[in-house]
Amino acid sequence: MGDFWVFGYGSLIWRPGFAHVETQRARLYGYRRSLCVRSHVHRGTPERPGLVLGLDRGGSCVGLAFRVPGDLHDEVVGYLRARELVTHVYLERTRLIRLDAGKTVEAICYVVDRNHTQYAGNLDEAEAARIVSGATGQSGRNEEYVLNTLQHLEALGIRDHWLERVAGRLGPA
Repeated sequence: MGDFWVFGYGSLIWRPGFAHVETQRARLYGYRRSLCVRSHVHRGTPERPGLVLGLDRGGSCVGLAFRVPGDLHDEVVGYLRARELVTHVYLERTRLIRLDAGKTVEAICYVVDRNHTQYAGNLDEAEAARIVSGATGQSGRNEEYVLNTLQHLEALGIRDHWLERVAGRLGPA
């Protein structure tokens, strides 16, 4: 099996956790980055859920594409499945992405399952900020997750206007 690509749009951007030999900015069409997943463990609790990012239908999303050597396929896909499919709120899909260099490649993507109980739907900025504010889970404060993601996007020159507006309503972390 040859090399393969993985598309990251949230925490995979700043903490991929797997070996790769190349990283490029890329765009996935047909999905957008959204705080649409209720977090009951990492960024919230069952009593006070937070929100984490998912790829939801509509629009497009700029993120990072990681090229992984084919001989690491089983190891990396196993790692990604253990990380992303814990509660099965994400669906593993192969989608075409467009690399910044102009080439179109297939990539493994994790998109939100709209039928899952953790799917929060299409929230406006005010509602998303209200849910994020004060939520804390095993991995820390929900505000830190949002602001950290936004910081990493900005460092890469990736704008996400909706996430910026949500963060603007959170105040300092």
